[in-house]
Amino acid sequence: MFSNTCSYLMRKEIIAGFTHYYVSFRDSNGSQQEIEVHRRVFLECLRIVRAERNLRRWDERHVEQSGLTDEALYNRALDPQKSVEESALDNFRNEQLRQAIHSLPKIQRRRFVLYHVYGFTYEQIAETEGCSFQAVAKAVKVAESAIKKFFENQG
Repeated sequence: MFSNTCSYLMRKEIIAGFTHYYVSFRDSNGSQQEIEVHRRVFLECLRIVRAERNLRRWDERHVEQSGLTDEALYNRALDPQKSVEESALDNFRNEQLRQAIHSLPKIQRRRFVLYHVYGFTYEQIAETEGCSFQAVAKAVKVAESAIKKFFENQG
């Protein structure tokens, strides 16, 4: 049997009707060594391998596998989890915002999203769309006003 966490191999072999137990390992010089051991020593090594495997499986089941850094864990501890009510309210607000943005005319919607969601500047949007800086700024401001009005009417 081979355990990928152990630095040794264990095997048993039947020779002329007798069972022989072997453990092979690398010594401090890096040379591969193999010795024959008593059955009880072999069974104890087997028990240790199984115990290590069970611990490793327990870790796999119970330790978070996301690879979080200490900083991320610290931030998570400082920021308490949202309650179900808060999460539901956030989802409701996000859905209302999506509806408000969707109700905008196509050009205003595109410019609003490019500016607020993707972080483009007015200049970058104007260059992409082949229009003036002022046209983009006005479209974004009108879209913002329309969204504010949408929420005022919802309230």
